[in-house]
Amino acid sequence: MGSMDSAQERAAQLPKMPQRDLSHIPGDYGLPLLGHTLAFLRDYHGLVHSKAERYGLVYRGSVLFQRGVTLLGPDANEFVLRDKEHVFSSRAAWNPILERLFTDGLMLRDFADHKFHRRIMQQALKKPALASYIDRMGPSVESGLKAWPTGETFTFFDRIKALLLDVGAQIFFGLRMGPEADKVNQSFIDAADASLAVLRLPIPGTLWYRGLRGRRYLEQFVAGLIPEKRQADTPDFFSELCKAAEEEGGLSDQDVTNHMIFLLFAAHDTTTSTLCSLIYLLCKHPEWQDTLAEEMDQVAAAAEHPDRLGYGDLEKMTKTGWVFRETLRLRPALTAFPRRTAEEVTFQGYRIPKNTLVNLSPLYTHYMPEYWSNPERFDPERFSDERAEHKKHHFQWIPFGGGHHKCLGLNFAELQTKTFLFHFLRRYRVSVRDGYEMPVQLVPLAMPKDGLPVEISAR
Repeated sequence: MGSMDSAQERAAQLPKMPQRDLSHIPGDYGLPLLGHTLAFLRDYHGLVHSKAERYGLVYRGSVLFQRGVTLLGPDANEFVLRDKEHVFSSRAAWNPILERLFTDGLMLRDFADHKFHRRIMQQALKKPALASYIDRMGPSVESGLKAWPTGETFTFFDRIKALLLDVGAQIFFGLRMGPEADKVNQSFIDAADASLAVLRLPIPGTLWYRGLRGRRYLEQFVAGLIPEKRQADTPDFFSELCKAAEEEGGLSDQDVTNHMIFLLFAAHDTTTSTLCSLIYLLCKHPEWQDTLAEEMDQVAAAAEHPDRLGYGDLEKMTKTGWVFRETLRLRPALTAFPRRTAEEVTFQGYRIPKNTLVNLSPLYTHYMPEYWSNPERFDPERFSDERAEHKKHHFQWIPFGGGHHKCLGLNFAELQTKTFLFHFLRRYRVSVRDGYEMPVQLVPLAMPKDGLPVEISAR
């Protein structure tokens, strides 16, 4: 196969719609026109398991008007994500869904272009930068939590999303959100919801119309800040990115705008999703609330600043890390990873033609009994050094992807989650009503309409 540059050229020349002639691969296309779209949106977990039981770990199907092949299991994850031959295009797969909503974000770039942009963005997520972000994050979280109501039911999703938007605005933009906070928040929700819109016409009142309107607002909001950030010397990601862009060259204001919009979405909304899932699981397993609070008390007692943990202190919260990983095993923020083949490939004897949509399923892999004991059970200790169930295969736990496109923010996500839990669990205990069940969400913002109703009480 050729270089990353030639791979990029091949991917750029792919037709807009993926390969449709996949009859040589086992599977079915579901309903006329809609295919498996309804089952995909309603119960993705159930859909993938039923197809795997019927056809095996390689099967064809049709979702969101696109035919494709699903490859399941750690070996499939490694084959696609490592992409040694540079044939799997992320851009061609994501663009039909996200191109107009999260234009040219890092996930929507390929090969040499992706490598260039990734190198620039990595500079703002190295350990010294992360440490400075964490130092400023703690006080914001602690201050925000003081206003949360005790003794009454409220929607956790709304509260945590607003809190993390404020934190993200400070960490990534160096801003304190004013009256525009609600509009920024709603614009992200509208853009993310529109990614699953079936009707993609800009008709007022539709998901797609609201999503495009949200994208336009976010562009205006972010682009308006660039001139100031290019001159600023403030310790936030936006300033660091503008500085790195000037030093490296090759990044336009539009590139910076696109990266910042996608970054805030990835960092803010996926953490919102993860914390909703994590708090739900802690409500279902309240003994772990006590276990984590005890660990946090011990770490705080040994810390230089007991009420404001730094980067090194958070790394010592081992059991909290187990809970974070187990949450992402059971409920990964992104349940499927799509790619498009820029050249024909073969996997386990199956010929996958050029321009085929290929889907991976972290959710399926995370429940495979070959790799996880009692996979349906919430069991954070499976990630302990003694058991280390996650080390049977390098690609069996992939909530952050892997290979060339592995999420840049995985360390930030864990540190942000630990920071929130440190201030939350040392102050509160949380519960849900008896019998409440929160479904696995398909994408980060597809939370239950009731927003995860919880009640908190003083510890």
